[in-house]
Parts: sequence; structure tokens; C-alpha cells
Amino acid sequence: MGSTTGDDGWAADSPASAGMTAGRLTAAKPAVAEGTFGAITSLLVARNGVLVHEDYFDDLGVGSLRNTRSATKTITGMLVGIAIDLGLLTVDTPVLPFFTEKGPFANPDPRKDEITVEDLLTMSSILECDDWNEYSRGNEERMYLIEDWVKFALDLPPRGFPSWATKPAAAPYGRSFSYCTAGVVVLGGLLERATGTRIPDFAADRLFTPLGIEQTGWQFMPLGTAMTGGGLGLRSRDLLKLGQLYLDRGVWDDTQVVSQSWVEASTRPHAQIDGKTSFGYLWWLGEFPSGEKRLAAHYMAGAGGNKVVVVPAAGLVVVITSANFGVRGAHDMTDRLLVDFVLASLED
Repeated sequence: MGSTTGDDGWAADSPASAGMTAGRLTAAKPAVAEGTFGAITSLLVARNGVLVHEDYFDDLGVGSLRNTRSATKTITGMLVGIAIDLGLLTVDTPVLPFFTEKGPFANPDPRKDEITVEDLLTMSSILECDDWNEYSRGNEERMYLIEDWVKFALDLPPRGFPSWATKPAAAPYGRSFSYCTAGVVVLGGLLERATGTRIPDFAADRLFTPLGIEQTGWQFMPLGTAMTGGGLGLRSRDLLKLGQLYLDRGVWDDTQVVSQSWVEASTRPHAQIDGKTSFGYLWWLGEFPSGEKRLAAHYMAGAGGNKVVVVPAAGLVVVITSANFGVRGAHDMTDRLLVDFVLASLED
């Protein structure tokens, strides 16, 4: 079967045309229907820029906006990169001067004055903020209880490093990772100030419109700024476009939407999370098994096991959306679906 091109910019063809085993891909549908993977809602696969597999496992279908939660953070990183490409920011830009009217900030410390854009992009600032620790002062659940989320973040005290914790100077890449939604919220406020434009408008003009993305569902913080730390609704096909954009080094339809230098900087490690996973500029970096090989990937990830995975060596982009919110092992289920059905279908 020859390829066809839809009105949303995707060329479509058979898995065989892309060197993939169709039977292995189609076997994912009954496995999901059996409940093996919980509430997976869609699976899309593109190889070498061609859409070769598309499945929806709920009643919403292709036109539905998918809330992939914290996958939004990676999109925020894309927007920061575009602002840097435009000369409006650098990774070394200090953060606090953008918010002087919100001061004075609690817990003043010279180290807070030195927090940069890069510190927030790599989740390695000095702020005591850890969503993976329910006792952290900066845990996102505490942020949601107040009105000014940016001030919440900038009021936080500096982190402590007890003797059993790895200090930045001793950590790989010189940074100590701590998963912090509040820091990405600050990046959103900073973006609006640096660009002089509301985030939905800046995103539409500079990122979404060039990719032909017309439907978006932003959530907003109490003071009106778009929530850049999570919750943006996008169609699965449009999430696939964002992954393809980074596979193609920032180019979509012969247009350089994000600079190649930013794509490369974003998808190389800047902080170590654990023995298997590192972190770029709001991209997760790791490896997945494929036969006897392990394939390096960078990916967007959100609660419930939502993932947009880019595998450069295989020319592959995979979108898996999920409603496994609050389900133990949700990301493990997504990874098994990716490995057992998508990566297992690769013939070369």
C-alpha cells in the first residue's frame, strides 16, 4: 500500500513499509482489551516520519484532547528554547529579577538569587522542592492550596544535603535532581514576562501553528497564567508531531521551528536521576530493550504512564496515552507495552 497524507500533515502507510511487523503491533489491542495494561487510551507509532500504527482503546477517538499531565513540562522546555532562540533569554539568565514585585521572598539566601533558567530546566535548583517526598515544603500538593504559585516556589527555603545525600559537587553533571513542578510553574511566569505574551498565544504562534496543531486545552493557575507544569490537553496525533519535531532536530515541514542546537542541548544529560535514567532540559533520558540491543531514547512523561518516546537510532516516535492515574506501576505498564509490542515489532 502506498502512503497517504492526511489533512493534519501525517503521511500514513503500513508497518511493513517501515520495516515493522504488523502482527506484533496489532496484538497490542487485544492485550489492552484484556486489562493487562489498565486504562491505556491510545497507541500511535511513527517511523521515519510516517504514521504506521494508530489505535484508540476508549470511546473518545482521534479527535479527543488527551491530558498527559506532566508531559506538559517538556513542552514548556520547548517554549523556553524558542524564547532563547529569539534572544529573549539564556540558560544562564537569573530568575528572581523577573519577579521583583512579588518580593521580599521568604527564606532569603544569596544562593536563591543565583537560581538560573537552567536550574529550573534541569530540576536542580537550590529550592527545597520535591514532589516525590510528601513531607517536602515544595511538594506540588501544597502549592495548589494557595493563590500565587510562583511566589510559593520562590518563597521556599534552600535544600539541605545531609551526609547520606549526594551534594551537587559530587553528583554526575554537577547537579542534584529533585522532581519539582513548582519550578516549571516559575518558568511559565518567566516566559510570559520575557516574551511579553500570554503563554497560549506564544505557544500557538511559535510552536503549535507551525506544526498544524489547532486544538489545545490549557489549564490555568489561580492568577491567570497558563499551567506550564502539567495538564495541557492535546490530541494523540499532535503529541506525535511534537516527538517527530525533536526526532527531526527541530524541523517540521521544512521549517526550523526549534533550533537544532536547542534540541541537542535538551536531549543530552544534565542531571542524573538514578542508575538507569538521566534528565535533560525537561526531557527524560533512558534506554529500552529491543531484542538483544538497548535503544537510547528521550521521552516526555506524565502521571498515569503517559509517554511520548523518541528513539533516534530507530527513527521511531511512539505516543502512549493512559488514564492509569493513581495506579501503582502505571509507568511500568506503559514501558511493557512499548517494549513488548512496539520495539519487538522492529525488523531492523
